[in-house]
Amino acid sequence: MKKAILWEIHDKKKKIVKCNLCHRRCLIPNGYSGICQVRKNINGVLYASEYGKIVADGIDPIEKKPLFHFFPGNYTYSIAFPSCNFMCSFCCNWEISQMIREKIPLPYFEAKPEEIVRIATENRTKIISYTYTEPSIHIEFIKGTGILARKAGLKNVFVTNGYFTPEAVKALKKFLDAATVDIKGNLNREFYKKYINVHDPEKILETLLELKKHKIHLEITDLVIPKVGDDVESFRGLVKFIVDNLGDETPLHILQFFPSYKLTNLPRTPIKTLLNHYEIAKQEGLKFIYLGNVPESKYENTYCPKCGKPVLERKGVFLVKSSIDEKGKCKFCGYKLPIITE
Repeated sequence: MKKAILWEIHDKKKKIVKCNLCHRRCLIPNGYSGICQVRKNINGVLYASEYGKIVADGIDPIEKKPLFHFFPGNYTYSIAFPSCNFMCSFCCNWEISQMIREKIPLPYFEAKPEEIVRIATENRTKIISYTYTEPSIHIEFIKGTGILARKAGLKNVFVTNGYFTPEAVKALKKFLDAATVDIKGNLNREFYKKYINVHDPEKILETLLELKKHKIHLEITDLVIPKVGDDVESFRGLVKFIVDNLGDETPLHILQFFPSYKLTNLPRTPIKTLLNHYEIAKQEGLKFIYLGNVPESKYENTYCPKCGKPVLERKGVFLVKSSIDEKGKCKFCGYKLPIITE
């Protein structure tokens, strides 16, 4: 264990602490953990109780995160930690994100930040991704790793639910280069309450603004769940927020749902629904819109907003052809694309 950051004493006499890492801001009695189950109050001091425990790792294309505008065609060393501060009933990684609540032990290996940087370097990856589960709740280990990675010339990426506080963003800005923020069900409040146990999903928008302020590259995903999380007006509101506050060149990935965990009674999202969302995003002015989990479709490609030609062509999560020069310009018309390249 390691002493946690971003907390304060709430009641010194009763040894209750308040965690300020995520927007839940849990009040944690002595001997208990917060909702995330990885930050524990021991005698009035908050600890990162699962520090350095890696439950999954692997080498992925950066497009798998998905990050389509950040070092396209490169590979990343991906690592995951146990648990999550969300309780999504449809989580596709529930074996490593939710089982800690069931008191079911997870296989893991222990690592130090130096080892993670070494593994990434030895595998000739230029990026470390903190992914598969919610990374922010393990900020102590990630901060140590991220700073070392920066010194070694590596980039750091989050795949996150975005439900962390401005204080957390302040700690992350020192080393975080990019983030994919995973929206669920079009950010519909009732959906989050029923299926995720989160009552104020609009806090995620605050986090997006903070990340944008600190010039961290952002891409947004929206998991569209049929019947319960496909409300059109909620989606339109989300897109308007993105255009007005993050910019019309912010990439949006509209993801197809597939049955998982406790939500297996619903079908995959119909392609018709995804295309309807695509058209809405286009109408509202977004320039880069993608359909995710729909392999081998034209909606995986990046098209130049000026000449309309494909500049990044993909097959699934693999980049197969690039028509962007070293300065990030379209080779057909010279348009400067909002894509971070080498």
